[in-house]
Amino acid sequence: MDTMPKKNPLSLQVDLKKFEKATEEEKRQAEVMSESTSFFRDGMRKLMKNPLAVGSIIVLALIILTIVIAPIVVPYGYADIIKVNGKRDKTAKNLAPFEYSVKEMQYMEETGEKLFPHIMGTDSLSRDYFIRVVEGTKISLIVGVFAALLVLLIGVIYGSISGYAGGRTDLIMMRIVDVIYSLPDMLIIILLSVVLDERLQSTNNVIIKALGTNMVSIFIVFGLLYWVGMARLVRGEILQIKNNEYILAARAIGAGSGRIIRTHIIPNCISVIIITTALQVPSAIFTESFLSFIGMGVKSPMPSLGSLANAAREGLQSYPMQLVFPAVTIVLIVLAFNLLGDGLRDAFDPKLRR
Repeated sequence: MDTMPKKNPLSLQVDLKKFEKATEEEKRQAEVMSESTSFFRDGMRKLMKNPLAVGSIIVLALIILTIVIAPIVVPYGYADIIKVNGKRDKTAKNLAPFEYSVKEMQYMEETGEKLFPHIMGTDSLSRDYFIRVVEGTKISLIVGVFAALLVLLIGVIYGSISGYAGGRTDLIMMRIVDVIYSLPDMLIIILLSVVLDERLQSTNNVIIKALGTNMVSIFIVFGLLYWVGMARLVRGEILQIKNNEYILAARAIGAGSGRIIRTHIIPNCISVIIITTALQVPSAIFTESFLSFIGMGVKSPMPSLGSLANAAREGLQSYPMQLVFPAVTIVLIVLAFNLLGDGLRDAFDPKLRR
């Protein structure tokens, strides 16, 4: 029927003459469905629209690229003392950024060869400071990422089981968390360092010898103690989520506890998990830097940002740049991870999705 029916003047119905039929082109446009997307792809699309998060990703990417490329380009090692013609250059102590020593300048004048510049100067033992800051950044990042992964793995599993099981199981598991939470982490690191130092003196493991017993103790303490905060947060979120209608519907159709936790509960806790994991990295870096600052961190001559700051403290008035470089690096890493964590939370939290 092509003609519109006439409207009765006494009728309250809508007058169909006020509407026009859709054209074939409009019908085809209405049939086109929106592009299919996944939870991760949609979250990454929102993350890329956050300028602070994108800036943080760029900063972290530049730091990682520097860690990878610098040892290849720079001809010095982090423990190498600067030498000229095979002899130690005693005039290369505490050089300013992009400054050459007296012997290096004489060598370049005599040979016409251009030496690689000291980008951040040198330290009190005539070692290139740039490569030491790069190596210290690598050590600090490894400690932070390793600690965050331990916290993520143990905390999420423990908190999920405790919150979903409830009852007596939850009571017992949370009392264990309270006991672990009350243990002094610094004291345990010191005690483990003393015990492990006696046990590992005869070991032939290259990694343990390079890191030292102090760093091994830090890793053990992160695995034993630092996951309790994540477990508490995940448990609190699950206690709120597990009684929602979609959880009851999943139980009604016969879904197992493991599937419910993986499919329905953990994705709705993603904001807490992401922000806690992202904040754990700078927290672990601060802990390692503090321990290195007091001499309980990495084994010399391997540097970390904390040990570099401690070494620069002695000549703070004469050579302040030696403290500025590791301090600025710590600030950049911590700020970047904090902003990235906020961006990930805003992008992947189902409660904030519009």
